[in-house]
Amino acid sequence: MELAHSLLLNEEAYNQLGEFQKAEFIFEWLQFLEKLLPVTSRADIRENQKKLVEQLTSLLNNSPGPPTRRLLAKNLAVLYSTGDTFSVYQTIDKCNELIRSKDDSPSYLPTKLAAVVCLGYLYKKLGRILGNSFTDTVGNVLKAMKNAESQGRYEIMLSLQNILNGLGAAAIPCHRDIYKAARSCLTDRSMAVRCAAAKCLLELQNEAIFMWSTDLDSVVTLCFKSFEGSNYDVRLAVSKLLGTILARALTSKQITASTKHNFRRVSLEDVMELLGTGFLRGSCGFLRASGDMLKGTSSVSRDVRVGVTQAYVVFVSTLGAQWLERNFSAFLSHILDLVSQSHPKAVQSAMDAIGCRRCVSFILRATVGGLLGEKAQIAAAKEICQAIWKLKKVVDAAISDGNLETKINTTDVTASQHVLVCALQELGSLIHGLGTTAAPLLQDSSTGVLEAVISVILHPSISVRLTAAWCLRCIAVALPSHVSLLLDRCIERLSALKSCPEAVTGYSFAVAALLGAVKHCPLGIPHGKGKVIMTVAEDLLCSASQNSRISLQRMQAGWLLIAALMTLGPAVVQHHLPRILLLWKCIFPSSPKDLETEKTRGDAFTWQVTLEGRAGALCAIKSFVSHCAGLLTDEVVQRLLPPLPSAVDLLTQLSSIYKSYGNSLKTPSTVYRQKLYELLAVLPPKTYEGDFSAILKELVTDLTVTDSQIDASAFLLPSLCHENDLLLLGPLLQETDHRFIEEQLLLGNSIAGGSLEYDPYSIYEKFAKGDSVPKPLPPALSVISAASRLFGVMFSHITESHRLQVLEQLLNSIKQTKGSRQQIVQLHVVSAFSTSLKHLANCKGSLGSEEVRRSALMLVMGALESNNPLLRCAAAECWARLAQVVSDSAFTAGLAQVSFDKLKSARDVVSRTGHSLALGCLYRYLGGISSTQHLNACVGILYTLSQDSTSPDVQAWALHSLSLIVDLAGPLYHVHVEPTLSLVLMLLLSVPPAYAEVHQSLGRCLNALITTLGPELQGSSTAVSALRTSCLLGCAVMQDNPDCLVQAQAISCLQQLHMFAPRHVNLSNLVSCLCMNLCSSYLLLRRAVVACLRQLVQREAAEVSEYAVALVKESKEDFTPDVNIREIGLEGALLGLLDKELDPRLCQDIRETLTHMLTSMAVEKLSFWLKLCKDVLAASADFNTVASIDTTQEEETAKGDDVSVLTSDSDDRFHPFRNPRWSTRVFAAECVCKIISQCENAGSAHFDITLAQERKQRDSRDDFLVLHLADLVRMAFMAATDHSDQLRLSGLQMLQIIVRKFAAVPEPEFPGHVILEQYQANVGAALRPAFAPETPPDVTAKACQVCSAWIASGVVSDLNDLRRVHQLLVSSLLKVQAGKEAQNEQYNESTSTMEVLAVLKAWAEVYIVAIEKQKNQCETHKHSLKIVNSSEESYRDVTFSASGLLDLVQADLGTLSKLWLAALQDFALLTLPPEYASQLPAEGGTFYTAETIENARPHYYSSWALILYATALWLTSTGFIVVDPDEGVTNLSRPVTPTTMCQDSSTRPLVKSPEDVNTDRFHLILGISVEFLCSPGSDAAMENIIACLHALQALFDVPWPRSKIGGDQELGVELLNVLHRLILTRESPDIQLAALEVVRLILFAAQEHVKEKRRSAEVDDGAAEKETLPEFGEGKDTGGLVPGKSLVFATLELCVCILVRQLPQLNPKLTCSPAVPPGKHLLLSEDGSRLVAAALVILSDVPAICSPEGSVSVLPTILYLIIGVLKETAVKLRDGQLPLTVAASLQALKGLLSSPMARAEKSQNAWTDLLRSALVTVLDCWDQVDGLLQELDEISLLTAITVFVMSTSPEVTTVECLQKRCIEKFKTTLDSKDPLVQCKCYQLLHSIFQHPNKTVSYPYIHSLAPSIVGKLQETEKAKPENAAELQVIQEGIKVVTALTAAAEEQHRAHLVACFLPILISFLLDENALVSATISAKNLHEFALQTLMQIGPQYSSVFKKLMASSPTMKARLESAIKGNQESIKVKTSKHAKNTGKSSSIQLKTNFL
Repeated sequence: MELAHSLLLNEEAYNQLGEFQKAEFIFEWLQFLEKLLPVTSRADIRENQKKLVEQLTSLLNNSPGPPTRRLLAKNLAVLYSTGDTFSVYQTIDKCNELIRSKDDSPSYLPTKLAAVVCLGYLYKKLGRILGNSFTDTVGNVLKAMKNAESQGRYEIMLSLQNILNGLGAAAIPCHRDIYKAARSCLTDRSMAVRCAAAKCLLELQNEAIFMWSTDLDSVVTLCFKSFEGSNYDVRLAVSKLLGTILARALTSKQITASTKHNFRRVSLEDVMELLGTGFLRGSCGFLRASGDMLKGTSSVSRDVRVGVTQAYVVFVSTLGAQWLERNFSAFLSHILDLVSQSHPKAVQSAMDAIGCRRCVSFILRATVGGLLGEKAQIAAAKEICQAIWKLKKVVDAAISDGNLETKINTTDVTASQHVLVCALQELGSLIHGLGTTAAPLLQDSSTGVLEAVISVILHPSISVRLTAAWCLRCIAVALPSHVSLLLDRCIERLSALKSCPEAVTGYSFAVAALLGAVKHCPLGIPHGKGKVIMTVAEDLLCSASQNSRISLQRMQAGWLLIAALMTLGPAVVQHHLPRILLLWKCIFPSSPKDLETEKTRGDAFTWQVTLEGRAGALCAIKSFVSHCAGLLTDEVVQRLLPPLPSAVDLLTQLSSIYKSYGNSLKTPSTVYRQKLYELLAVLPPKTYEGDFSAILKELVTDLTVTDSQIDASAFLLPSLCHENDLLLLGPLLQETDHRFIEEQLLLGNSIAGGSLEYDPYSIYEKFAKGDSVPKPLPPALSVISAASRLFGVMFSHITESHRLQVLEQLLNSIKQTKGSRQQIVQLHVVSAFSTSLKHLANCKGSLGSEEVRRSALMLVMGALESNNPLLRCAAAECWARLAQVVSDSAFTAGLAQVSFDKLKSARDVVSRTGHSLALGCLYRYLGGISSTQHLNACVGILYTLSQDSTSPDVQAWALHSLSLIVDLAGPLYHVHVEPTLSLVLMLLLSVPPAYAEVHQSLGRCLNALITTLGPELQGSSTAVSALRTSCLLGCAVMQDNPDCLVQAQAISCLQQLHMFAPRHVNLSNLVSCLCMNLCSSYLLLRRAVVACLRQLVQREAAEVSEYAVALVKESKEDFTPDVNIREIGLEGALLGLLDKELDPRLCQDIRETLTHMLTSMAVEKLSFWLKLCKDVLAASADFNTVASIDTTQEEETAKGDDVSVLTSDSDDRFHPFRNPRWSTRVFAAECVCKIISQCENAGSAHFDITLAQERKQRDSRDDFLVLHLADLVRMAFMAATDHSDQLRLSGLQMLQIIVRKFAAVPEPEFPGHVILEQYQANVGAALRPAFAPETPPDVTAKACQVCSAWIASGVVSDLNDLRRVHQLLVSSLLKVQAGKEAQNEQYNESTSTMEVLAVLKAWAEVYIVAIEKQKNQCETHKHSLKIVNSSEESYRDVTFSASGLLDLVQADLGTLSKLWLAALQDFALLTLPPEYASQLPAEGGTFYTAETIENARPHYYSSWALILYATALWLTSTGFIVVDPDEGVTNLSRPVTPTTMCQDSSTRPLVKSPEDVNTDRFHLILGISVEFLCSPGSDAAMENIIACLHALQALFDVPWPRSKIGGDQELGVELLNVLHRLILTRESPDIQLAALEVVRLILFAAQEHVKEKRRSAEVDDGAAEKETLPEFGEGKDTGGLVPGKSLVFATLELCVCILVRQLPQLNPKLTCSPAVPPGKHLLLSEDGSRLVAAALVILSDVPAICSPEGSVSVLPTILYLIIGVLKETAVKLRDGQLPLTVAASLQALKGLLSSPMARAEKSQNAWTDLLRSALVTVLDCWDQVDGLLQELDEISLLTAITVFVMSTSPEVTTVECLQKRCIEKFKTTLDSKDPLVQCKCYQLLHSIFQHPNKTVSYPYIHSLAPSIVGKLQETEKAKPENAAELQVIQEGIKVVTALTAAAEEQHRAHLVACFLPILISFLLDENALVSATISAKNLHEFALQTLMQIGPQYSSVFKKLMASSPTMKARLESAIKGNQESIKVKTSKHAKNTGKSSSIQLKTNFL
């Protein structure tokens, strides 16, 4: 293929190829040429043009396929437009000649078509350059059309479209001729030709004025005709034409002179009149109303009506949203008029009425719902309301005149019903879409929305009553605050109007609908409503028999209410269950005898009532089983069963009852059947085993009943076919934007689809999809689908013989019927049998013996050859499931063989399609029938079928089947990949485009092949690259296909290719193709586009975004999708699309795509993203509110900006988003939050304004979040104050994040302030509305979180400013105190729990922060006192703010603490295991009610932790001493106060002692913590665990609780074990550190306890002998520790766990294993080091709680661990610092060695031995492995030795061998080259030399002093070079000074005599001093000072020495003089320092 990449065709290579490869080669070359020509220089093109034109025109004769001819034509056109045009006329003539040719053979056809296509593209590209040649061309083409076949007509129409496009107005002379030709094509037999003609006419109307002026009527009639018998594509194309022309006619101003005289202005009325005629009368013309029309028999064909419906939508969309807003009332009245009484014919039958209503609803949804923004939608809703009021008046009038019985009025009423249904549906949908933004609409009393809807609940027509109820349900879902009020209102009316039949049904519908809405309202309704409704329902049922006029209605209403009540779930229903079960039992006769007596007694009416009632009861129980599965215990099931046999009995008697009483019982009995079947299908089959045969008999009768004339395939079968197979059956079964109306056309003429009045019980069920009304089918159909479902369930549970019998019965009934009836019976039977196979497969059952299989096979086989394609499809699926259930390879092979034989012999389309699909389906359930010959046979047959060009259907089905096999045969298919790919390509290049279904199947095949090849596609071998090229070629062909679904296939193929071989997919081409189709009118294509984008942006978001913008900028062709990519980028375009789209799946994909783009690009394109979000959020904000706040805040400059921002709203250009919906705005707010978190990961500059400004100055392209803070706050404010509750929640969330992230960012211009401080007014204003009384509790709860975050953040330091927000919290606290009386009656009780806990949690957070601040301040205060008092001022401010914050809380602390304790007590009760449920208080807790316990739980779970921590802090702050000083004062109106602890009042002591109260509280906190920490779920929030640990820390911070835990060892051990488990399961260092702190405190408590016991024992036995004292502490006198009981053991376990986790080398078991390399030092992370240090601190404290014997047991372990840590982490750091762990281990060692146990007589010897061993271990560290010395840090080890020497008793270290080794170490270290090491060594020796015990210090002095003095002497020669060396000498001097002091008298003189000369040698004379280095100077000064100190001390020695050495004396004197002079100079400068200088002078006088 690479050979094809050249400017001229490589003829040499071309001629060597085979026939099919030539076609591929040509296509590849043309594709390359298309990309090459636009970028080739004109000179090169001219040079090769002649040859190129020859090559291209010669290809015309090669009969090119459809895609090739299009490319060929494009290239010729581009060639002439970029090169010379002189030979173009020859080319045109040649094409015309080819078209004129008389050759009519099929082989010549492609050449003719290619010529036609070429002409089209040449004129399109070159246009008027071609002068007048077009008249001949057009004439020639039109002439050719007269005898062209459909492909020719199709191509000619498209070519004419191109010619018109290129010539524009110049083509006027031919317009009429083209118009005539296109008119005839618009009603062509071939649908593809109709589509092409519509496109041609659409192009023509741009210039041909007559089409929308003089000929408008005939064009419209023509379009109506074209709709007849059309398919979906034709309806789309023609409705677009019709809508556009009418819109043009309405808006056109240009009237040329020629047409002026006969041109009439077209008004909106005329246009509507024209469309309305089509809608109402169809295509039979305006005047020629045919005879049957007058008779009233004909009805409009549905496809015309659906087409016209789409045209309405196109018409309005073309005129746009603003036009619709202006003309809405006229438009609405016209649309509603379509179903009104002025056109009785349209709605004469129920079928027609339902169809028309659907169309009207669709028009309103697509225009009002799709085009208008929220404000306009509210206005539209008001208009609709007006319409409802008008109709209401008509009805009222009719009803009040009802007594005159005038004929006309009743028709008025019935006719108004359809208008009302449409109006109410649209009103409901509108409000449902608006959500809480509709609140102002409902508050507007002038409109009276609720009044209007409720007033029509009494309409005489049942469908109006139902729709009004549904409308109320929509209002309730949109505005949850109205649910309770509406329920109350409807229940009240229902009770008041109990004797009016309309009121009883109407209001019961309304109540049921509202109950159905509750599950969509997270805030619920008060629990008591259930009780009220149950009472009303019972009342209705009991009073039903009192008044026969309304008994039917009451019966139905009662059961409907009970059924709807079930949807509230188990929590509500369980209270009413006994009453419901009683009613259920009573409604059926208790014995068969009673049923007989019933039969003899009743009449038609009583039977109707009885059947209605029983059907209702069945429905209620079914609702119970589906919604309250949790209550279905065995006991309840037993109580449900008794009435079932009698229900089944009645079922068997129905036919006889129906015969006796005639037709009036037909519907009730059908409904009864349906409801019984539905109930049985959801019950476990075991429960009605006894009635199996009776039920099955009825089922078989229902399924095979022959009088049913309705073809229900479209309902029954789609769910039984595989969704992929449904694609074969055309667009009607696929999801499209017009599915809502197109569905009617599926259904055959006898049925229009579902409607609410067919089954009132569906009103409370879940919404099927989005906000569309439930559409239950008529009972006759529903009963069949219920029967087939139940048959499926039961068939798998009956015996084999029974199965055989049933199947044979079904087969016979099929045989006995004929014709269309036979097909209907077959359809029912197959759907039932297929369902049963599905069940069998699910429960892994088997089908049975050979006979059963044979019957089953016969059954399915018949259906496989049915004429109904849908039935064939279902049968093929059934065929495969049969093989799956039998799962026997021989049987499966047999099935396949049957299909093989059929396919070989049969010639009819039906059996070939059915059996070819069956072959593919077999693979679906058997995953490759793994024999290769079987696969080869399948593939062979399908290859042949797929090339059968006589029948596109066979091709499409065979290819689809092949795609299944490719997909499912797995690796076996690899051998067939190449031939299959060639076949697919060949067909793609040759099948005519009109056969879209074949192309779609080819696309699926290609997709499956790409998946099969998978990652192999990346390979570089020739074979692989050939395959890859073929795949890409196939995709390119499909991308050019005119059919949108084929394009969608192409996109998903490219998506697959991009996944497997991203380098080989041309991303820019793909992205441009995606952008072009982003707004396609086909839903499936849009879905494919977005799905592909979603995948692309996960890898390369930036590239995709750039390509999209580049495409728009450079696109020469007029690329105008509906979205403006140029301004707002692809991201903005997607956001705009998200706002318009209604399809949930597509919206989800768009959201995900945007989220991926945001994650990868938001940080780089920060301003762009923030502007996008801001535009979306600002587009709808109420600008006046924003203005009032913002402008007061900002500085002057910003003020100017603000004003401009606020005024620009009126200007359209600035706003890429007009009125986005609330859901889009919520998404934008969520995006802002994501952007903030992305920036957080991207770097600190985003949150540091100084750094951000610096970097921005350096590079202006950089962008940082902190620079956009004003925008962020403004967006959060706009969102938080919106009408929409969801948006308010998002806005508050955003505000909370902003506060948390920016709280600490300082304001550089005002030091000491933070940047957020300037926005406090905005924050206050955003929060205030959330605390208004009418705000929903979830918003208030969220606002509480923001309040606490704001107060706790410390942004505002001034208390007066804080008070605004603080006041909001105080007000909500008052509300909490008001208790249950003040609760909101609108929502469920659990919402008040949510609100109360949110308030308490917010206060808890503020309190915690205040206490923490206070703590920090005390610490800083201590610090600042140490420092100078200069910082006094600033310090005062800080304390003020913290104590101020505490003061704010302090005022309410008394109340708060009580409430906190009450909440914790509730929480403790709620966490009890279920078996303690009986012990819970009956009336509920303080903040929850017993009934709503389940709903309340989550709220407690989310807030308990902070409340716990706050309570613990409060208790510690009072030190557990205060019980309650204000106990008497507070008057909490609460049933339970915290101290009652669930006791009832009778047993409670009147007053508890403080000790008891404290103990209760202590155990409450401890219990909650331990319960939680024992098993925090894997999803438990980190914050909760940390808060819980902090609470424990706070608790043990004060003595009283410590004494409790210290004294209760078991409790301590349990806590330690819990903490141990927590440490094991949680990796977070914060959690582990907090846990260790708690461990330390527990240990401390135990120490205190042991000390206390020892002390009191000593006090008691003061006089007694010390020996007799009992041993306190663990280990008693044996030293044994019991695991599980021992605190010490638990502590050690926990510490070992921490240490070994961080330093695995410490574990002796591990050190031997290869996992840990020996001797390698690990550098721990900072967190790791902190953990190790904390564990070591705990370890060193352990011996203190042991008895002496116990301490001996644990000492070895502790020493091993401490020294182990030292050994493992003593690594040199660069700056000579000690690592944290080393410092900690040395500290711990010191603590341990100085333990009193080492001295205690019982343990002294053992300790001494162990400590010696430990010292040996430390010494051994050096000698471990040679070569590791350099890593080890000698300093740390020396320090350890020093600690041993200094801290232990002398007998440990004075053992000679040890002492020698220690001294040895010091010696070696003294010789170290590293000055730091030397320096440290001197310091350590300094301390050892000063050891008070001479036996310890002398050996060291003797061994080491000489070498130290020696070293100092050496220094005379080598002066120090740097500070480090200088420090070494200084330390050396200090050591010797100390030695001198420690020496005995007799040796001292000798020492001084050695020492002084060394010091004097360091002095410099004046000259040297000037030139000396800094180090030398410093040394000089240090030596001089030391001399001055020593001189006076040892003056006699000193004087002797001076006398003996004059040089020294001279040197010293000059130094002293120099020193004095420098001092004088200084004193003259600083006269203040006299004191110092005089003291020095005094000291120098000792000579």
